[in-house]
Amino acid sequence: MGLKADSKKNLEDFRAYILVEKNFSQHTAKAYCSDVLSFFIWLKDYDCTKVDFAKIREYLHFLQKFDYKKTTTARKIASIRTFYKFLFREKKIESNPAENIISPKRPRSLPKFLSTDEVEEILNNINISSPAGYRNRAILEILWASGMRVSELSGLNFGNLNLENNEITVFGKGAKERIILITDRAKGYLEKYIDFARPLIAQEYNRNEIITDTTPVFINKTGYRLQTRMIRNVINDIVKKIELPKHVTPHMFRHSFATHLIENGADLRVVQELLGHASISNTQIYTHISMQHMKDVYNETHPRA
Repeated sequence: MGLKADSKKNLEDFRAYILVEKNFSQHTAKAYCSDVLSFFIWLKDYDCTKVDFAKIREYLHFLQKFDYKKTTTARKIASIRTFYKFLFREKKIESNPAENIISPKRPRSLPKFLSTDEVEEILNNINISSPAGYRNRAILEILWASGMRVSELSGLNFGNLNLENNEITVFGKGAKERIILITDRAKGYLEKYIDFARPLIAQEYNRNEIITDTTPVFINKTGYRLQTRMIRNVINDIVKKIELPKHVTPHMFRHSFATHLIENGADLRVVQELLGHASISNTQIYTHISMQHMKDVYNETHPRA
């Protein structure tokens, strides 16, 4: 059964709204639209603009049958709430039926991070004898030195670089601009990548390349912007090679960056600014990690623990 024309139009307009105006990532937008589509399928021929609070509660009761994780249920509720907020904003409905829907409280687990030795082991096992290998070393050095998101790194253009001052401008969630700092070591790898490795990565395609402010910094073998999936693959290959007993993701470098700053006495507000967190509460979780790490070390090393 296909969607009715008006439902399809509402979904397309909603997708454009969350991508352009709300600046959701492609991944998040896809998940939200999938959630709303599932809701439409459940509604069958029922007009989504006629839905009331009771109808949404009925749908939430239906979702309970599938025993979803709380995080999944919370996202599905957020998707529907955002969709009806959009319809109300566009004056397609007179009131928002999802306004008072309460999401389940999400369990907050502590982010996983790498020790300094583990990070260095990963970095030192990157084969930098090839241009692509040197690029990969530069990428992971920057992730470790800056705490930037992998999507922010993938989106870097030459106009974002201010290497003279060890600064990089990135655009995070909500298109918020911030300046991040990198170490001299990370800057050294980045400069050598730009000067020597980058021109060789896609030399068959970029022989006459003119570098402008909008030219991507990190590219693949065909000269296009390196995507986040490729960066994840690089990490997976190295972790498999060194047999590190952890599932390592690019985001773990961000968690590790923040955790080690806190452990070494960095001010929480400074870490918040470097990470680009809108709320200090998002940054405070790293103090909990540090405390748990301290307890673990205490229990492992104290003779009476």
